[in-house]
Amino acid sequence: MDGLEAVDSVEVLILVDNATDNLSTVPSFVETEFAALERRRRGTWVMGGKCICCAAHGLACLISVRKGSNTRTILFDTGPEDGTFEQNVSRLGVDLGPVEAIVLSHGHWDHAGAVLRALQLIRDRNGGQLVPCYLHPDMFRTRAIKRQDGSMKLMEAVPGIDELTSYGASAINTAEPQLLAGGTAYLSGEIPRVTAFERGFPGQCRLILDGMGWEPDELIIDERFVAVNVKEKGLVVFTACSHAGVINVLTHAKSSFPDLPLHALLGGLHLVGQNGRIIPETVKAMEAFDLDIIAAGHCTGWRAMTALANSFGNGKLVPLSVGKRFLFSAGA
Repeated sequence: MDGLEAVDSVEVLILVDNATDNLSTVPSFVETEFAALERRRRGTWVMGGKCICCAAHGLACLISVRKGSNTRTILFDTGPEDGTFEQNVSRLGVDLGPVEAIVLSHGHWDHAGAVLRALQLIRDRNGGQLVPCYLHPDMFRTRAIKRQDGSMKLMEAVPGIDELTSYGASAINTAEPQLLAGGTAYLSGEIPRVTAFERGFPGQCRLILDGMGWEPDELIIDERFVAVNVKEKGLVVFTACSHAGVINVLTHAKSSFPDLPLHALLGGLHLVGQNGRIIPETVKAMEAFDLDIIAAGHCTGWRAMTALANSFGNGKLVPLSVGKRFLFSAGA
């Protein structure tokens, strides 16, 4: 897409993730939750359970893009439920007032369960202004996982357009790619499925529109990614779950911006469950993209993390955890 501006830096604060890890060492461009508490409270905080974040099955990222003296802020997903989201925002000392848009990556509860509370918290700090909320029309379908006996395990639904609107969202409900935050970030359209081995989310189904039965929904076509172009570095790609397959995600990012290198990948790779079988093919295929940083977490799974560590080493792999702050900047 034409018009994506190069920016000086992008800072990413992990508000929700499956893991918490304040003891492992990190590279210079990453700050842990404990380090942030030490810096913000100038060494006066007392280490204890009442001041730290909680991990939960889900993902929420606060993305702040800086160009010159201007900073634009996007909330990419909200995690699974209100309590975890609000507690982590509070304990990290985050002001949500500058958030100018929410992107829901796809229609799963672990990424959109706290969106209504997020809207309330943002509007409490922005003077009650409406918040643009980027959505895909298919994310509101009723979904379930098909059990071995043929029965369906229902998933919690994503809040609908009317409910989002009643909480102050200005809905942009389209499958088309978009430029966000004054052209400093890109939201993809639907991700083409081009690999032979990535098949989505095995076993997922959705309710037929007439409500009279179920149909396969393994591809999760509503999932999309966000990308930012950092000067001198290239694209930082944010993928929430990679249900499309992370190789399809990276392939589409590269084809969308063929003149830009891929610098970093951040998010969940969903190489768990039946998708654990494609870990070797996925890790091998990732080598061709020559990423500088792989910041994987959420639904990636420990087997895939081990394979990524074995293939790419500590120089490239930086696991996500709640409270971590990543800074991708020009010249750094």
